[in-house]
Formats: sequence, structure tokens, C-alpha cells
Amino acid sequence: MPNADAKLLPHPHIEVDWVGASEFEAHRAGGPRLRIDGDSKSAPSPFDTLLAAIATCAATDVVSILAKQRTPVRALRVAVEAQRVEATPRRLASAILHFSVTAPGATQAKAERAVELAVTRYCSVRSSLLADIPVTWTVRLGT
Repeated sequence: MPNADAKLLPHPHIEVDWVGASEFEAHRAGGPRLRIDGDSKSAPSPFDTLLAAIATCAATDVVSILAKQRTPVRALRVAVEAQRVEATPRRLASAILHFSVTAPGATQAKAERAVELAVTRYCSVRSSLLADIPVTWTVRLGT
């Protein structure tokens, strides 16, 4: 439940322009454009984009947390495994974020804690989803 006393901050307007067929371009005014294809033929679908947004939001925080711990990330990949509800609307039912992190000097425990904090506390995209949608994770620390 959102905090009733929380101060609201405006987010820059997002514009979505229809390109043709099921293709659109989303962007901030004057900003870079993101192609989205409802049929997943020429670009990620809206749902693919949602999953990518969850993963990149959390990954950004993992990179930041590990850098603050003086174990900078050399490589990071997130594979997203998701399930959708079969009935319309085919919303997200659950997601598992599989993090593969290479951060010299990081321990498995520190990498796991960084991912946990990123997903459960700092990722604004994850926090914007329904609370009953489980988003879990795994962490594999590379060398």
C-alpha cells in the first residue's frame, strides 16, 4: 500500500507514436526512441519490454550497489523467466530473474544481497507491479 504522506514527483511525459501495423515508437520529448512491436516481429513486444524493464531496473541497482562495495561489475546478464495468466488480460503471473554477475572481489553472499536489495527495495519498476505477483531471483557469481 502506498504511503499516503509520500511526496509525488512528476515523471517526464512519454509519447507513443504509431508507425504502422502493430509497431510503435515510445520516447520522451526530444529523447531517444524505443521501437515496440505488438507482434514481436521487428522489435520487442510490450510484454517483452515490461520484462526487460524489470530486469534492467534491478540490474542498474546491482551495478551501483556492488560499485559502492568496491567490487565493480565487469559483466552482468539477467535472463528473465516469466509466466502469464492464460485468460485475458494475459498479465504477468510471476517472474524469476536469473542474474549472472562477474565482479572481482565480490562474494556470493554480497552478490546475493545486492540483488535482493535491488529487486525488493530499489527497483521502481518492480515496486510498480501488483504486490501479489511474485518476482524471485537467482544469482550466479562468475570469475
